[in-house]
Amino acid sequence: MNTKTHIVVTWSALCILIIAVGGCSTSSNAEGERLHALFEREWDYGMARNPLSASRAGDRRFNTLWANVSLAAIEKRYQHALRLHTELKTFNRAGLSEADQLNLDLYERSVTKQIQNYQHRWHLIPLDQRWGIQNIGATADSLRFQYKKDYEDWIKRLKAFPTYMDQTIALMREGIRVGMVHPKVIMQRLPRQIKTQIVDDPTNSSFYKPFLEIHTSVSSEDQKHLQDVGRRIVSQFIVPAYRKFLAFFENEYLPACQDKIGTLHLPNGKELYEARARDFTTTNLTPRQIHQIGLNEVKRIRAQMMDVIKQVKFKGTFDEFLVFLRTDKRFYYETGEELLAAYRELNKRIDPTVVKLFGRMPRMPYGIDPIPPDIAPDTTTAYYMRPAADGTRAGTYAVNLYKPETRPKYEMEALSLHEGVPGHHFQIALAMELKGLPKFRRYSGYTAYIEGWGLYAESLGKELGFYTDPYSLFGRYVYEIWRACRLVVDTGMHYLGWSRQKAIDYMKANTAKSELDIINEIDRYIAWPGQALAYKIGELKIQELRKRAEKQLGPRFDIRAFHDTILLNGAVPLDILEKIVNKWIANVKAGAA
Repeated sequence: MNTKTHIVVTWSALCILIIAVGGCSTSSNAEGERLHALFEREWDYGMARNPLSASRAGDRRFNTLWANVSLAAIEKRYQHALRLHTELKTFNRAGLSEADQLNLDLYERSVTKQIQNYQHRWHLIPLDQRWGIQNIGATADSLRFQYKKDYEDWIKRLKAFPTYMDQTIALMREGIRVGMVHPKVIMQRLPRQIKTQIVDDPTNSSFYKPFLEIHTSVSSEDQKHLQDVGRRIVSQFIVPAYRKFLAFFENEYLPACQDKIGTLHLPNGKELYEARARDFTTTNLTPRQIHQIGLNEVKRIRAQMMDVIKQVKFKGTFDEFLVFLRTDKRFYYETGEELLAAYRELNKRIDPTVVKLFGRMPRMPYGIDPIPPDIAPDTTTAYYMRPAADGTRAGTYAVNLYKPETRPKYEMEALSLHEGVPGHHFQIALAMELKGLPKFRRYSGYTAYIEGWGLYAESLGKELGFYTDPYSLFGRYVYEIWRACRLVVDTGMHYLGWSRQKAIDYMKANTAKSELDIINEIDRYIAWPGQALAYKIGELKIQELRKRAEKQLGPRFDIRAFHDTILLNGAVPLDILEKIVNKWIANVKAGAA
């Protein structure tokens, strides 16, 4: 299909399908205007109550604040959500366009989720080994410091930090009281993280980092003054707050943490996990059904991995091949600097290839940076941070350089396709650039869609000219089976009573990932129940929809039009995505293009 026709197909999809993009079919009457006024009002309400999110998005209005996480404030937000849920029921659906009917439905889903999360009391577990107040100073890396006021606002925010810390401690004490605490095995990682914030030299604090290189728009005299104040504030406000937190954590919180793992040991734990499974997958699949899907996928992918082992003529068992991959030095870089340079070179080769499969490209660039060293030992291989909403900060593909001898080369192609282009950066940047969608749709989303897309993007490697080396192809299967294993171990630990060691052993038996990665991953699933289910469930749905479109459209199937249809409506639940694709297929079959 030529380019001009392709553009017509895609634009037709945008205007005819359920969701409006670029103002194709948004409501123009009073009811639609009232709905969008509510969206704007609630967006501002959310920004005011999540000041760091606002700052990261480029909204400077709340730059001096931390979130109010007191029990009273959280209760007020819950009551607000209840009133909002009632207000949403007052809209006359007949007075809304199809697009706004869907916007209303999606927003109501998000408010219902807020209400359920409060009722399950997950807010009483405000931190884990990867994210939390113990390493929140790293937030400065994602904020914009350009004018003198930005630094003055940061100083005011630092002065308010002890209150934020006290509220967090009170929240955690309530968690102890009602039995909502994480397992000890993951929380025992935190004292080391807390201690990194207790510095003798304030310039070594992550909170001081903005003052190390102050923007040239600030005069040299003001720079010196800001640095002097910054050092004093870190010493007088930040460090004492962390000393207090360390004493609380070691003396009160850690002893109260569970010895057992899994949400099934929390109050109403099975019900909690069932709800989280529904939320993260945007399906009604039960944990047992998801567990079986995982077992089936592991079996299928394992057979593909065996084909690669035969291709490289390895003489030995599957387990012996995994040992070979984990221990042969040819598959690893010696230094973090070499690893980072290799990631950057690889992504420069990936970026130009995506025009083969996509019609619309994001304008926003992305960079590749190391994961901060203070959290690198306790976190995963990589992650993606979205761009600033105002366009002042590019997307970031953050890679883990800790112990490069455990970061195999053969995983790099699959990982980069997932986190960068055409994975997370491509999808998220495109969504942020869409016109006509309310902000809650442009700047947020659904894990099953977002992570499902990331995993699907890995599968596009061959079509983009990658995975030519059999070990890299094996690495792709390593990543895919890893996501299939997640379905098994996450449901196993949180619902079926698996031990942590059983989950680790299952991952070691079925993936070529290093033991360090496996342990960090298992501990991540323990801390974040249900989230790991989203990847494979989402990817399976996208693959299913592609196969359906290919079968029904035959020679009229255009891969670029299909991908635009998936992406140019923003992140949506999987049931809505299926409706979008089905309508696109029907339109193409009917000759609407």
